[in-house]
Amino acid sequence: MGNSSRKGEGEDEEDGAKDGEEAEIPEKKKEADEEVEEELPLGVEELLESGDPVLDLSYRKFKRLPSRVFELMHLEKLYVCGNSLRTLPDSLTQLQGLRILALDFNKMEDVPPAVCQLTNLTRLYLGSNRLMSLPPEVRNLQSLRCLWMESNYFHRFPKELYDLPQLKSLQIGDNRLKTLPTDLCRMEALRGLWLYGNRFETFPKVLLRMEALEILDLDRNKISDFPSLKRLKGLRLFSYDHNPVSEPPTVGEEVFVVGEGAAEFLEARQDGKERQRMAAEKEAEELALAGEEPVIHGILKNSNSNSKQAATEAVLTREDMNVREGVALVKQEDKTGDAGVPGPEYDGAELEYDEEMMEYETEELMWEQDGFMYEGEELEYERAQLDYEYEDKQDNTGRQDGGA
Repeated sequence: MGNSSRKGEGEDEEDGAKDGEEAEIPEKKKEADEEVEEELPLGVEELLESGDPVLDLSYRKFKRLPSRVFELMHLEKLYVCGNSLRTLPDSLTQLQGLRILALDFNKMEDVPPAVCQLTNLTRLYLGSNRLMSLPPEVRNLQSLRCLWMESNYFHRFPKELYDLPQLKSLQIGDNRLKTLPTDLCRMEALRGLWLYGNRFETFPKVLLRMEALEILDLDRNKISDFPSLKRLKGLRLFSYDHNPVSEPPTVGEEVFVVGEGAAEFLEARQDGKERQRMAAEKEAEELALAGEEPVIHGILKNSNSNSKQAATEAVLTREDMNVREGVALVKQEDKTGDAGVPGPEYDGAELEYDEEMMEYETEELMWEQDGFMYEGEELEYERAQLDYEYEDKQDNTGRQDGGA
């Protein structure tokens, strides 16, 4: 009995020791994990100490960002794409100088509350996360001009965006939208809207009331019939590719279209413009030979020189007008910039991104097709061979599971 008693006591002591060890192990493991988390990948130390207002920590396998990042009060642009972030700490709010924040290709199910306190943000990238909604606090981002949240799980259009008066570029492709709210036209500042890869079966009629739109992308939906878009006076690019239609919808003379039958349509329209130009040129020459003053668009062209010079000036004026009345889309022969969304990249000189990653910053909205570039007043949208830049980058870096 005594031995048993002593044995029992020994077992109790041993068990107690084991319990103590088990209690200590998780604590030690936690500390070890924290040390591993805080260990900086090669080259990051130099980035943190550089004093550069742009910090790119993309694709570093971070589960949480180093705490030192939130001490860099001078930061203006922070790129942390392609990590394993689920949230961001409240200390992010210390970076009130941030204008661009790229959080795409992470594992966020909600927008971190601290993000909504960065009131100087002009561009926010949330694509390829796990978002289903936006928090009410997103209304605090009153300076936001460009919001990209493609490849998430939005079933409903987030009406919180109505309260962002500066928002011009909204990328919400590759989500699960079936309809748009009837009061979407309240977003009067919106100039570029990407709705590709959603679940629309009919054209959202509210879009016909958004006359300030310059770029509208409805690729890869299930729309079989498009109404006339001529009332959209500001429209410059309309993409309807991969919908069950065989010909382009009716659009204004200056709209570039992308989709089934669009190439033939644009060619025929350009041929018609060329015939008009040649006819006008011939008419001007005939008037010059007859010694009459040429009339351009019903306006008498005054000329103090001989009739031949007047005719030449009339032709040049006509050509000028045809250039302005053509596709009205500018081919950019010498494309420069810091790189950028996009991509996918769509607002002025402020959108920048490392060329080795993805093009965020060339213009606020950007679209490119077969060497064609459209530049609006701060609107640019780029795409090659009908594939979005984000998709191209996905192939190389795994940044996206579909979409722009």
